[in-house]
Amino acid sequence: MDDSVRLLKKIVSNIENVIIGKKNVIELILISLICDGHVLIEDVPGVGKTTLVSSLSKSIDASFKRIQFTPDILPSDITGFSMYNQKEGTFEFHPGSIMSNIILADEINRTSPKTQASLLEVMEEKQVTVDGKTYYVPKPFMVLATQNPIEYLGTYPLPEAQLDRFFMKVAIGYPSKEDESRILARFQISNPVHELKPVASGKDIISIQHKVKQVFVDKTISDYIVEIVAKTRYHEDISLGASPRASLSLFRAAQAWAFYNGRSFVIPEDVKYMAVPVLSHRIVLKQEARLKKISPEEIIRSVLQTIKITLVENYG
Repeated sequence: MDDSVRLLKKIVSNIENVIIGKKNVIELILISLICDGHVLIEDVPGVGKTTLVSSLSKSIDASFKRIQFTPDILPSDITGFSMYNQKEGTFEFHPGSIMSNIILADEINRTSPKTQASLLEVMEEKQVTVDGKTYYVPKPFMVLATQNPIEYLGTYPLPEAQLDRFFMKVAIGYPSKEDESRILARFQISNPVHELKPVASGKDIISIQHKVKQVFVDKTISDYIVEIVAKTRYHEDISLGASPRASLSLFRAAQAWAFYNGRSFVIPEDVKYMAVPVLSHRIVLKQEARLKKISPEEIIRSVLQTIKITLVENYG
Protein backbone atom coordinates (compact mmCIF):
# COMPACT_ATOMS: atom_id res chain seq x y z
CA MET A 1 0.00 0.00 0.00
CA ASP A 2 1.30 3.45 -0.95
CA ASP A 3 2.35 5.67 1.97
CA SER A 4 -0.16 8.33 0.88
CA VAL A 5 -3.00 5.84 0.85
CA ARG A 6 -1.93 4.55 4.24
CA LEU A 7 -1.98 8.12 5.53
CA LEU A 8 -5.52 8.70 4.23
CA LYS A 9 -6.72 5.52 5.95
CA LYS A 10 -5.05 6.74 9.13
CA ILE A 11 -6.92 10.05 8.94
CA VAL A 12 -10.23 8.20 8.57
CA SER A 13 -9.44 5.94 11.54
CA ASN A 14 -8.46 8.95 13.63
CA ILE A 15 -11.77 10.73 12.93
CA GLU A 16 -13.63 7.49 13.73
CA ASN A 17 -12.36 7.84 17.29
CA VAL A 18 -14.91 10.65 17.56
CA ILE A 19 -17.47 10.08 14.79
CA ILE A 20 -18.85 6.58 15.26
CA GLY A 21 -20.48 4.46 12.54
CA LYS A 22 -20.15 6.99 9.72
CA LYS A 23 -17.04 5.81 7.89
CA ASN A 24 -18.56 6.34 4.43
CA VAL A 25 -19.36 10.00 5.20
CA ILE A 26 -15.84 10.58 6.57
CA GLU A 27 -14.37 9.03 3.43
CA LEU A 28 -16.49 11.20 1.13
CA ILE A 29 -15.42 14.39 2.91
CA LEU A 30 -11.77 13.30 2.78
CA ILE A 31 -12.13 12.55 -0.94
CA SER A 32 -13.45 16.09 -1.44
CA LEU A 33 -10.48 17.49 0.47
CA ILE A 34 -7.89 15.69 -1.67
CA CYS A 35 -9.80 16.90 -4.75
CA ASP A 36 -9.48 20.49 -3.47
CA GLY A 37 -13.28 20.70 -3.27
CA HIS A 38 -15.96 21.91 -0.87
CA VAL A 39 -18.78 20.00 0.80
CA LEU A 40 -22.40 20.80 1.58
CA ILE A 41 -23.63 18.85 4.61
CA GLU A 42 -27.41 18.78 4.60
CA ASP A 43 -28.87 17.20 7.71
CA VAL A 44 -30.94 17.73 10.83
CA PRO A 45 -29.39 19.31 13.94
CA GLY A 46 -27.43 17.27 16.46
CA VAL A 47 -26.01 14.50 14.25
CA GLY A 48 -22.38 15.62 14.56
CA LYS A 49 -21.77 17.98 11.65
CA THR A 50 -19.66 20.46 13.62
CA THR A 51 -17.85 17.68 15.48
CA LEU A 52 -16.95 15.98 12.19
CA VAL A 53 -15.46 19.14 10.67
CA SER A 54 -13.53 19.93 13.84
CA SER A 55 -12.17 16.36 13.93
CA LEU A 56 -11.01 16.66 10.33
CA SER A 57 -9.10 19.89 10.98
CA LYS A 58 -7.41 18.43 14.05
CA SER A 59 -6.47 15.24 12.22
CA ILE A 60 -4.54 17.15 9.54
CA ASP A 61 -3.19 19.83 11.93
CA ALA A 62 -4.99 22.58 10.00
CA SER A 63 -6.33 25.94 11.14
CA PHE A 64 -10.09 25.89 11.67
CA LYS A 65 -12.76 28.56 11.94
CA ARG A 66 -16.50 28.24 12.43
CA ILE A 67 -18.74 30.94 10.98
CA GLN A 68 -22.27 31.00 12.35
CA PHE A 69 -24.37 32.44 9.54
CA THR A 70 -27.19 34.75 10.61
CA PRO A 71 -29.33 37.28 8.68
CA ASP A 72 -27.24 40.21 9.97
CA ILE A 73 -23.77 38.89 9.10
CA LEU A 74 -21.99 41.07 6.49
CA PRO A 75 -19.77 40.11 3.54
CA SER A 76 -16.87 41.96 5.19
CA ASP A 77 -17.20 39.64 8.19
CA ILE A 78 -16.35 36.82 5.81
CA THR A 79 -13.74 38.34 3.48
CA GLY A 80 -12.18 40.98 5.72
CA PHE A 81 -11.94 44.76 5.43
CA SER A 82 -9.45 47.65 5.21
CA MET A 83 -9.14 50.15 8.06
CA TYR A 84 -7.20 53.40 8.01
CA ASN A 85 -4.26 53.52 10.43
CA GLN A 86 -3.85 57.17 11.43
CA LYS A 87 -0.46 56.57 13.01
CA GLU A 88 1.03 54.97 9.89
CA GLY A 89 -1.08 56.92 7.42
CA THR A 90 -1.98 53.77 5.50
CA PHE A 91 -4.87 51.36 5.13
CA GLU A 92 -4.42 48.02 6.88
CA PHE A 93 -6.15 44.81 5.85
CA HIS A 94 -7.97 43.00 8.64
CA PRO A 95 -8.54 39.39 7.55
CA GLY A 96 -12.03 37.98 7.74
CA SER A 97 -13.10 34.59 9.07
CA ILE A 98 -12.43 32.96 5.70
CA MET A 99 -8.65 33.13 6.18
CA SER A 100 -8.22 29.61 7.50
CA ASN A 101 -7.58 26.10 6.14
CA ILE A 102 -10.87 24.52 7.15
CA ILE A 103 -14.02 26.66 7.27
CA LEU A 104 -17.30 25.52 8.80
CA ALA A 105 -20.05 27.69 7.30
CA ASP A 106 -22.75 26.76 9.78
CA GLU A 107 -26.37 27.15 8.62
CA ILE A 108 -25.30 28.90 5.44
CA ASN A 109 -28.90 29.24 4.24
CA ARG A 110 -29.72 31.53 7.19
CA THR A 111 -27.74 34.47 5.80
CA SER A 112 -28.64 36.92 3.03
CA PRO A 113 -27.93 36.24 -0.65
CA LYS A 114 -25.40 39.11 -0.62
CA THR A 115 -23.35 37.43 2.11
CA GLN A 116 -23.72 34.03 0.43
CA ALA A 117 -22.32 35.60 -2.74
CA SER A 118 -19.23 36.76 -0.84
CA LEU A 119 -18.22 33.10 -0.68
CA LEU A 120 -18.41 32.60 -4.45
CA GLU A 121 -15.01 34.06 -5.34
CA VAL A 122 -13.11 32.46 -2.48
CA MET A 123 -14.60 29.00 -3.08
CA GLU A 124 -13.72 29.09 -6.78
CA GLU A 125 -10.57 31.21 -6.92
CA LYS A 126 -9.16 30.59 -3.41
CA GLN A 127 -8.80 34.34 -2.96
CA VAL A 128 -10.70 37.41 -1.78
CA THR A 129 -10.63 40.92 -3.21
CA VAL A 130 -10.93 43.84 -0.78
CA ASP A 131 -10.65 47.43 -2.02
CA GLY A 132 -9.11 46.26 -5.28
CA LYS A 133 -6.41 44.14 -3.63
CA THR A 134 -6.25 40.36 -3.82
CA TYR A 135 -5.52 38.20 -0.78
CA TYR A 136 -5.01 34.45 -1.06
CA VAL A 137 -6.39 31.98 1.47
CA PRO A 138 -4.01 29.41 3.02
CA LYS A 139 -3.59 25.97 1.47
CA PRO A 140 -5.14 23.48 1.75
CA PHE A 141 -8.48 25.27 1.82
CA MET A 142 -11.91 23.77 2.23
CA VAL A 143 -15.39 25.10 3.00
CA LEU A 144 -17.84 22.72 4.66
CA ALA A 145 -21.27 24.32 4.79
CA THR A 146 -24.23 22.99 6.74
CA GLN A 147 -27.93 23.54 6.26
CA ASN A 148 -31.06 22.09 7.81
CA PRO A 149 -33.30 20.50 5.11
CA ILE A 150 -36.39 20.63 7.35
CA GLU A 151 -36.46 24.18 8.69
CA TYR A 152 -37.34 26.83 6.08
CA LEU A 153 -38.56 29.78 8.21
CA GLY A 154 -36.08 32.65 7.97
CA THR A 155 -33.84 30.91 5.44
CA TYR A 156 -32.54 31.89 1.99
CA PRO A 157 -32.24 28.88 -0.35
CA LEU A 158 -28.83 28.60 -1.98
CA PRO A 159 -28.93 29.58 -5.67
CA GLU A 160 -27.83 27.10 -8.32
CA ALA A 161 -24.57 29.01 -8.93
CA GLN A 162 -23.64 28.58 -5.28
CA LEU A 163 -24.68 24.93 -5.13
CA ASP A 164 -22.59 24.13 -8.20
CA ARG A 165 -19.47 25.26 -6.36
CA PHE A 166 -19.83 22.50 -3.82
CA PHE A 167 -17.90 19.44 -4.90
CA MET A 168 -20.22 17.09 -3.00
CA LYS A 169 -23.35 17.03 -0.91
CA VAL A 170 -23.49 14.52 1.94
CA ALA A 171 -25.87 13.65 4.75
CA ILE A 172 -24.67 12.16 8.03
CA GLY A 173 -27.97 10.67 9.16
CA TYR A 174 -29.00 9.25 12.51
CA PRO A 175 -26.76 6.57 14.05
CA SER A 176 -27.94 3.01 14.63
CA LYS A 177 -29.00 2.08 18.18
CA GLU A 178 -25.72 0.25 18.72
CA ASP A 179 -23.65 3.18 17.48
CA GLU A 180 -25.65 5.64 19.57
CA SER A 181 -24.93 3.58 22.67
CA ARG A 182 -21.23 3.69 21.80
CA ILE A 183 -21.48 7.47 21.39
CA LEU A 184 -22.92 7.83 24.89
CA ALA A 185 -20.08 5.74 26.33
CA ARG A 186 -17.45 7.62 24.33
CA PHE A 187 -18.67 11.05 25.46
CA GLN A 188 -19.47 10.07 29.07
CA ILE A 189 -16.36 11.54 30.71
CA SER A 190 -15.17 14.13 28.18
CA ASN A 191 -15.43 15.23 24.56
CA PRO A 192 -13.01 13.01 22.56
CA VAL A 193 -12.48 15.85 20.05
CA HIS A 194 -10.36 17.64 22.65
CA GLU A 195 -8.06 14.62 22.90
CA LEU A 196 -7.65 14.14 19.15
CA LYS A 197 -4.06 14.35 17.87
CA PRO A 198 -2.87 15.18 14.32
CA VAL A 199 -1.89 12.24 12.13
CA ALA A 200 -1.08 14.26 8.98
CA SER A 201 -0.21 17.79 7.91
CA GLY A 202 -1.43 20.32 5.39
CA LYS A 203 1.65 19.63 3.28
CA ASP A 204 0.70 15.95 3.15
CA ILE A 205 -2.75 16.86 1.83
CA ILE A 206 -1.33 19.19 -0.84
CA SER A 207 1.07 16.46 -1.95
CA ILE A 208 -1.78 13.94 -2.23
CA GLN A 209 -3.88 16.45 -4.20
CA HIS A 210 -1.15 16.47 -6.85
CA LYS A 211 -0.92 12.66 -6.86
CA VAL A 212 -4.68 12.25 -7.37
CA LYS A 213 -4.46 14.17 -10.66
CA GLN A 214 -1.98 11.59 -11.97
CA VAL A 215 -4.44 8.68 -11.69
CA PHE A 216 -5.04 7.32 -15.20
CA VAL A 217 -8.50 7.70 -16.74
CA ASP A 218 -9.18 5.79 -19.96
CA LYS A 219 -11.13 7.63 -22.68
CA THR A 220 -13.94 5.09 -22.33
CA ILE A 221 -14.33 6.10 -18.70
CA SER A 222 -14.27 9.79 -19.64
CA ASP A 223 -16.98 9.14 -22.23
CA TYR A 224 -18.96 7.27 -19.57
CA ILE A 225 -18.81 10.33 -17.27
CA VAL A 226 -19.89 12.65 -20.09
CA GLU A 227 -22.77 10.32 -20.94
CA ILE A 228 -24.02 10.31 -17.33
CA VAL A 229 -23.96 14.09 -17.08
CA ALA A 230 -25.54 14.54 -20.51
CA LYS A 231 -28.45 12.29 -19.51
CA THR A 232 -29.31 14.68 -16.68
CA ARG A 233 -29.78 17.51 -19.19
CA TYR A 234 -32.54 15.71 -21.09
CA HIS A 235 -34.21 13.75 -18.31
CA GLU A 236 -38.00 14.03 -18.18
CA ASP A 237 -38.00 14.86 -14.46
CA ILE A 238 -35.16 17.45 -14.57
CA SER A 239 -35.60 21.09 -15.54
CA LEU A 240 -31.90 21.98 -15.19
CA GLY A 241 -29.20 19.36 -15.71
CA ALA A 242 -25.64 19.15 -14.42
CA SER A 243 -22.99 21.54 -15.74
CA PRO A 244 -19.57 20.85 -17.30
CA ARG A 245 -18.15 21.68 -13.86
CA ALA A 246 -20.11 18.65 -12.63
CA SER A 247 -18.42 16.46 -15.26
CA LEU A 248 -15.00 17.61 -14.11
CA SER A 249 -15.94 17.07 -10.46
CA LEU A 250 -17.13 13.52 -11.16
CA PHE A 251 -13.94 12.88 -13.15
CA ARG A 252 -11.77 14.09 -10.26
CA ALA A 253 -13.82 12.26 -7.60
CA ALA A 254 -13.43 8.99 -9.51
CA GLN A 255 -9.66 9.55 -9.64
CA ALA A 256 -9.56 10.20 -5.89
CA TRP A 257 -11.66 7.14 -5.04
CA ALA A 258 -9.42 4.96 -7.20
CA PHE A 259 -6.35 6.44 -5.47
CA TYR A 260 -7.90 5.89 -2.02
CA ASN A 261 -8.46 2.25 -2.94
CA GLY A 262 -4.84 1.80 -3.98
CA ARG A 263 -5.28 1.84 -7.76
CA SER A 264 -3.45 3.96 -10.34
CA PHE A 265 -6.39 3.85 -12.77
CA VAL A 266 -10.15 4.49 -12.65
CA ILE A 267 -12.75 1.77 -13.16
CA PRO A 268 -16.51 2.25 -13.84
CA GLU A 269 -17.39 1.37 -10.24
CA ASP A 270 -15.45 4.45 -9.07
CA VAL A 271 -17.65 6.65 -11.23
CA LYS A 272 -20.85 4.94 -10.11
CA TYR A 273 -19.97 5.26 -6.43
CA MET A 274 -19.23 8.98 -6.73
CA ALA A 275 -22.10 9.93 -9.06
CA VAL A 276 -24.79 10.48 -6.40
CA PRO A 277 -22.82 12.68 -3.92
CA VAL A 278 -21.24 14.68 -6.77
CA LEU A 279 -24.30 15.21 -9.00
CA SER A 280 -27.47 15.09 -6.88
CA HIS A 281 -27.28 18.72 -5.66
CA ARG A 282 -26.47 20.06 -9.14
CA ILE A 283 -29.78 19.19 -10.79
CA VAL A 284 -33.11 21.02 -10.48
CA LEU A 285 -36.23 18.87 -10.52
CA LYS A 286 -39.43 19.75 -12.33
CA GLN A 287 -42.43 20.61 -10.19
CA GLU A 288 -44.18 17.40 -11.19
CA ALA A 289 -41.26 15.32 -9.89
CA ARG A 290 -41.27 17.22 -6.61
CA LEU A 291 -44.99 16.59 -6.16
CA LYS A 292 -44.33 12.89 -6.70
CA LYS A 293 -41.61 13.19 -3.99
CA ILE A 294 -38.92 11.90 -6.32
CA SER A 295 -35.48 12.70 -4.93
CA PRO A 296 -32.46 13.87 -6.98
CA GLU A 297 -30.54 10.87 -5.63
CA GLU A 298 -33.14 8.47 -7.06
CA ILE A 299 -32.92 10.16 -10.44
CA ILE A 300 -29.11 9.92 -10.57
CA ARG A 301 -29.33 6.22 -9.73
CA SER A 302 -31.93 5.73 -12.47
CA VAL A 303 -29.66 7.53 -14.94
CA LEU A 304 -26.82 5.14 -14.09
CA GLN A 305 -29.11 2.20 -14.84
CA THR A 306 -30.16 3.52 -18.26
CA ILE A 307 -26.65 3.78 -19.72
CA LYS A 308 -25.76 0.78 -21.83
CA ILE A 309 -23.42 -1.61 -20.10
CA THR A 310 -21.44 -2.09 -23.34
CA LEU A 311 -20.00 1.38 -22.78
CA VAL A 312 -18.46 0.02 -19.59
CA GLU A 313 -17.41 -3.39 -20.91
CA ASN A 314 -15.17 -1.79 -23.54
CA TYR A 315 -12.93 -0.45 -20.76
CA GLY A 316 -9.36 -1.61 -20.95
